[in-house]
Amino acid sequence: MGKLVIIPTPIGNLEDITLRSIRMLKECQVIYAEDTRVTKRLLNHLNIQNHVVPFHSHNEHKILEKCILSIKEKNITGLVSDAGTPGISDPGYLLIRACLNEGIKVECLPGPTAIIPAIVGSGFPSERFHFEGFLPHKKGRESRLKNVLNIECTLVYYESPHRITKTLTQMLKIFKEDRKACVVREISKIYETYHQGTLSSLIEHFSDNKPKGELVLLVSGKV
Repeated sequence: MGKLVIIPTPIGNLEDITLRSIRMLKECQVIYAEDTRVTKRLLNHLNIQNHVVPFHSHNEHKILEKCILSIKEKNITGLVSDAGTPGISDPGYLLIRACLNEGIKVECLPGPTAIIPAIVGSGFPSERFHFEGFLPHKKGRESRLKNVLNIECTLVYYESPHRITKTLTQMLKIFKEDRKACVVREISKIYETYHQGTLSSLIEHFSDNKPKGELVLLVSGKV
């Protein structure tokens, strides 16, 4: 029986990929990718010519059974996301869970993820943190925020640049205190920035300065 290897890919700087990840990408018979175009650009950069198959939020349930059969027949199958470690806030976890349920060996390589550099670089307490991922786009946002209202450790979110001001404003309204916060933009890329302040000051900043790129939002816990 084959195995599934979870391979983290760079979140910005292409030099962030590990030697082990490069070796495993070369050894895979098939690579399941969130966006095949993104993955093929990385493979071309690394001079790797392997078969890449789409596995994303639009087809995950339809092809899951077919993927499992394929993984069983191959020696090594890879799973990558567009950036970072697969399975975190992307559909890769469905494939990982299905493989484990079928008794298929799953091997996860260490590598790039936006969460850890954001926490460490922000200077927020990092001995404990609560990761919430993405908030729902519409329904359920307020209830998710109310659920973490009394958590005392650092709160960590992924957020879209189009919704960051809305999220900060909702937090200020629900938390009812002007907590410290940090918005980290474009980690590991040329324009990496850490915007420190309070919820209210960051609302003011991003209302006048629309951000671009990938964002990680950190908010201090309840004191």
